[in-house]
Amino acid sequence: MADGTRPVEVVQGAGPVVLGLPHTGTWVPAEVLARLNARGRELADTDWHVDRLYRGLLPGVTTVRATFHRYVVDANRAPSGESLYPGQATTGLVPLTDFDGAPIWADPPREGEIAARREAFHAPYHAALRVELERVRAAHGVAILYDCHSIRSVIPHLFEGRLPDFNIGTNGGTTCAPEIAAAVLRICDAATGYDSALNGRFKGGWTTRHSGRPAEGIHAIQMELSQSTHLTDETAGWAYAPEKADRLRPYLQDILETLADLAPKLKG
Repeated sequence: MADGTRPVEVVQGAGPVVLGLPHTGTWVPAEVLARLNARGRELADTDWHVDRLYRGLLPGVTTVRATFHRYVVDANRAPSGESLYPGQATTGLVPLTDFDGAPIWADPPREGEIAARREAFHAPYHAALRVELERVRAAHGVAILYDCHSIRSVIPHLFEGRLPDFNIGTNGGTTCAPEIAAAVLRICDAATGYDSALNGRFKGGWTTRHSGRPAEGIHAIQMELSQSTHLTDETAGWAYAPEKADRLRPYLQDILETLADLAPKLKG
């Protein structure tokens, strides 16, 4: 597992795009791991290999990556614990179940422990993200946060049927300039062999909704990829499929390069 001495890893770039990676971390502190049940220890809801998928696609990009697993505390949930999708099945700030609705704890965390994890992990991640977005905005007059995610393509507990390959979230158009969403959707819609949705089942998590302030020059957009686009199988093992990834990565590169090219046109 990742080195747990740092809850967040930052790689600074000189360009206008920042990649958020809140769910690729697999580090679980020993005292937390001991309280997960066997199902929880599988860490099934990880955004498997998403950091690898985006690596090297855009020179000058900044990355902000959580090293801790979302079962410790979910960096893409509201610190208050309020639901991002009222009335729909979802997981919370510290999930009690996995995406299939099955319990993941032998000894569930108590309220005080949740607060402590929020301060030890969630807060430093978002503080680092805020620093980088403000640094990039100061340098370019604008910053674009592209929040990177993935999820299994079929999860009956969360949604009906099969999820589209590209799921773009802007919280109904509130977190970024319309040109950004339109450009990303155009690339996804034109991608051969893939399908896409804008503000469908996934409209952007807390990071996108909290960070996206277009009027202040900080734009945020979430991309939730179906894991069938880059994994050999969407079951335990979760192996990276190079041939699938090699087909997908040019479209992701096109998206990131397009966002970087858009940035100067969004100033002012």
